[in-house]
Amino acid sequence: QVQLVESGGGLVQAGGSLRLSCTASGSIIGFNVMGWFRQTPGKQRELVATITSTTVTNVADSVKGRFTISRDNAKNTVYLQMNSLKPEDTAVYYCNFRRVIWNDNYWGQGTQVTVSS
Repeated sequence: QVQLVESGGGLVQAGGSLRLSCTASGSIIGFNVMGWFRQTPGKQRELVATITSTTVTNVADSVKGRFTISRDNAKNTVYLQMNSLKPEDTAVYYCNFRRVIWNDNYWGQGTQVTVSS
């Protein structure tokens, strides 16, 4: 099992910045991918960005050039630096941890990001 604890959401004006953090603990051995997804009411959860221990593997077109995903492997923590935020970025953001060998996924509790216009 893997446990994920997220932090960093909140309310910000358009054009502002926020940084999300997610720390993993538990059975985190083996090759894995960490990432961020987001979801708004009535819509499917969508990928924002993902990263292995060394490489950014995916970044949604809608956030390219504004959001940066990074990872501190020593702290088992993934970050999402969000700049130039737009009202359409408003969503609940979820941290994801995928253990490739076991092909399973774990999710954080979600953190609300609200961008006012």
